[in-house]
Amino acid sequence: MALILSIHSDIMIFRILFTLGFVLAIDLYAYQAFKTVFRSTATPWIYWGITVAYIVLSVSISLLMSSGKVDYKYLGILMGASILLAVPKLVAIIPLLIEDITRLGQFLFRAATTQPTTLPGRRTFVSQIALGLAAIPFIGIIDGIWKGRYRYRVISHTLEFEDLPDEFDGFTIAQISDIHSGSFDNQEKVEYGVQMVNELGADAIMFTGDMVNNIATEAEPWIDTFKKLSGKNGVFSILGNHDYGDYWRFPSAQAKVDNLNRLKEIHAEMGMDLLLNESRFFERNGQRLYLAGVENWGLPPFPQYGDLQEALNGIPEDAFTVLLSHDPSHFDAEVKQHSKKVHLTLSGHTHGMQFGIEIPGWIKWSPVKFKYPKWAGLYPEPDGQVLHVNRGFGFLAFPGRVGMWPEITHITLRKKLA
Repeated sequence: MALILSIHSDIMIFRILFTLGFVLAIDLYAYQAFKTVFRSTATPWIYWGITVAYIVLSVSISLLMSSGKVDYKYLGILMGASILLAVPKLVAIIPLLIEDITRLGQFLFRAATTQPTTLPGRRTFVSQIALGLAAIPFIGIIDGIWKGRYRYRVISHTLEFEDLPDEFDGFTIAQISDIHSGSFDNQEKVEYGVQMVNELGADAIMFTGDMVNNIATEAEPWIDTFKKLSGKNGVFSILGNHDYGDYWRFPSAQAKVDNLNRLKEIHAEMGMDLLLNESRFFERNGQRLYLAGVENWGLPPFPQYGDLQEALNGIPEDAFTVLLSHDPSHFDAEVKQHSKKVHLTLSGHTHGMQFGIEIPGWIKWSPVKFKYPKWAGLYPEPDGQVLHVNRGFGFLAFPGRVGMWPEITHITLRKKLA
């Protein structure tokens, strides 16, 4: 046991040292632009003072978190500071690097032609360009932390299906996902988001998992807030990967079980009908629309608690079915090829990485696409099946959203005319 603790400690120290070394390397390079543009004697004191303060913050929070109990408030502070300081500097070093390659080329050319071999000096205008470019993500990140994380938007989709029952032509769904209540710090803003959901007047509200970051108590202060959600035919929910407490060190196995049971109670107290590998149906004039919900199912290292077959049991072969499944990777892995057709799958999980660029009709991009090919919006299949991935209502770790605002989805189902 002592050996394991020693190894764990050595790994943590290595990670801290590696991270700090990486930060210092970026800082040293980016500093070239600052000292070229700002020639005041105070420049190095201000610049390196901020760096030292960040290092002290990083080490302090890392030590606080070393017990294994990740307090997401602390993690949010560290992630926010890290991204705010690192990303603009990474952008700034791009023109500096291009200039240095050019300078080195000039130096080598002169050396090869027996000319004086003094390395050309750094040009002020290049450093000005570097700082100008760095200001763009800096301002964007500040906005994302200050305003963007609560900048709720409604995204509407109308989906047509040939086999939608006639009585459900015009049926509406409001989808939210990834609440992550342990990250919230502004009740007024969250309540405004809930109000936006209710104003849609949806036939059903569907929440696709991750009520908390780790433990059920995070959601307790928000019971009354989310209790206000109101759908004409109810509010339905599933669990996400964070809801099981797998990333938290509980004092015992029973404590983990009790935590999950408490979270299930909270869903009920919020007025949510929690689907645990099971189904429900809506009925209008003898016609039915089925709703199935699975527990979390993800590709490794994410757990696979979901049982699609169990969730679809009891649903007729020719029924129109909507599925709630937190992780969108479940769609390609199991849902698409299942013998029982699932017409619409609603997922979340990716958050759109809380960072990206979206201009409707032109560009939709986020680094998360390299991990999840289906990461935000609609993904229709040739056979008529559709996956929708919600960008998330809350936020996790990084306490902001940049260009990837919190989403409330409004889906209208329509009967496709032959």
